[in-house]
Amino acid sequence: MDAFYASIEQRDHPEYKNKPLAVGYSGNRGVVAAASYEARKYGVKSAMPSKTALKRCPHIIFVPARFDVYKSVSMELHRIFSEYTDLIEPLSLDEAFLDVTENKKQQPSAMLIAKEIKQRIYEQTALTASAGVSYNKFLAKTASDQNKPNGIFVIEPKNAIPFLEQLPIERFFGVGKVTAEKMHRLGIFTGLELKQKTEQQLTACFGKAGHIYYQNVRGIDHRPVEANRIRKSVGAENTFESDIDSPDELDVILQNLSDEVFDRIKRNGFVGRTVTVKIKYTDFRIITRSKTLETPVENATMIYQTARNLLFSVDLAHAIRLLGVSVKKQDIIEWKDALQLEINFDV
Repeated sequence: MDAFYASIEQRDHPEYKNKPLAVGYSGNRGVVAAASYEARKYGVKSAMPSKTALKRCPHIIFVPARFDVYKSVSMELHRIFSEYTDLIEPLSLDEAFLDVTENKKQQPSAMLIAKEIKQRIYEQTALTASAGVSYNKFLAKTASDQNKPNGIFVIEPKNAIPFLEQLPIERFFGVGKVTAEKMHRLGIFTGLELKQKTEQQLTACFGKAGHIYYQNVRGIDHRPVEANRIRKSVGAENTFESDIDSPDELDVILQNLSDEVFDRIKRNGFVGRTVTVKIKYTDFRIITRSKTLETPVENATMIYQTARNLLFSVDLAHAIRLLGVSVKKQDIIEWKDALQLEINFDV
């Protein structure tokens, strides 16, 4: 979805239309949860301290988050998705992977399905969405960011490598600001320059992520859309555009993540009692901390309070580039990978 939270506020409050708007708290300890496209022109971004947003755009409008409304709209979106396929993997309230290789409409064209879904979303919610269409998750996600807002972008198999070779490294999904700067120091500015590095060179510089970069720049991503697996856990995470070293900002983000995780728990009828916090530092070091509760999670507050205790028990003296929260169940039979079929990209 395009600027999901902010677009809902502009839809429901006509006086906010075409104005710079931020969802969040404007006080000293506030953080921007979402920014409208009008606000983004001033450099306002999600996870940015509210005081920084006000400096960049003094006339910005702050509105409180209404997660119950956002969740309700998200459910509408998933009802639309389910008319086309049952292979739906949610990433967040406003984003999901859909495998339409075999779809309920018997539609032979993935491009036409994307157009139909976009139109249905607009007719039903008065909101716009952007779609990326391709043969794997990495390429589809990368494509979805090419023509925002309200766009569609298709990466066909025959065009994947030429597209990736000319793509600025900042546009690769999973490459944030800090990683891009590190790649620039290595002389990597485009996909072609990334492709010229060996897998050993990339893993030496970026650890496990180096293997992923090596595969992705070659159009390789074997991950299936994970809709029919037996869930071992439900989680959400946020990779920041700029690294965060403020405990207050992390605390606000943690609350939002806890709300999102509990919404997924309710949506999926999931039962779990082990809460885990995942932290990735600016140097790509990853740590996790977990606690198993005596009873299953019953509300977002249980998740947040447990996750907060875990977060503030670790080293917060170094900047963080990713924060995640999950709830896990025990004694789960492992799900086996699904068979990936060929898909038609006819336009």
